Amino acid sequence: MPLHKSAEKRLRQSERRNARNRARKKELKTLIKNMQKLIEARADKSEVESAYRSAVQKLDRLGVKNYIHANKASRKKSQLTRLFNGYEAEAK
Repeated sequence: MPLHKSAEKRLRQSERRNARNRARKKELKTLIKNMQKLIEARADKSEVESAYRSAVQKLDRLGVKNYIHANKASRKKSQLTRLFNGYEAEAK
């Protein structure tokens, strides 16, 4: 337990930030999983494309704001793009 007033405040701040970071990362994982499920279910191309766009947008935002490392964001975007392009090729 913190002994000083400033340490108590830091604890409160870190708990809030931790919860915020977890929520953002969870949202990203959910977006990625939704896209993968749509591809596995052979969903309509427009649905998959909208899921792809929202996942990539979230990756960009989290990478720029340092919630995840920029290289990790780039790597995930590349993986999703390959998955999406493979789905488009099968759909044709």
